[in-house]
Amino acid sequence: MSVRIVRLGTPRQPGEGLRIGAVRRPPRGVPRSQFASGNWYDLWFPNLAPSEELFRQARAASTPAEWRRFVRAFRRELGAPDRSRELDLLAALAHTADFSLGCYCEQESRCHRAVLREELAARGAKLV
Repeated sequence: MSVRIVRLGTPRQPGEGLRIGAVRRPPRGVPRSQFASGNWYDLWFPNLAPSEELFRQARAASTPAEWRRFVRAFRRELGAPDRSRELDLLAALAHTADFSLGCYCEQESRCHRAVLREELAARGAKLV
């Protein structure tokens, strides 16, 4: 049992389990009835997406220093009690169920899902 960090909209991998969209908004132009069948997500969980302000900061980050500022600010958001408990829950579930967590960004290293991966690993989640 484990959690995979994925790019939403890509083909599902065997054993991926429930796909959770950790994104602020649903995919544009995709009817809700096609979110799962189109490999977007089975469950929308925007709580683990950056705030609108941080999302804009991440999109505008053009230097490593700007990206590091985004990462620090996003970690602060994830440190809020509710977000922290949600991450603890997902880390614990990774020991009993297969599921995936993802975002739309093409490059994980410049996406908040890289931070989610690190946060889940720090909480003892089993990651693929």
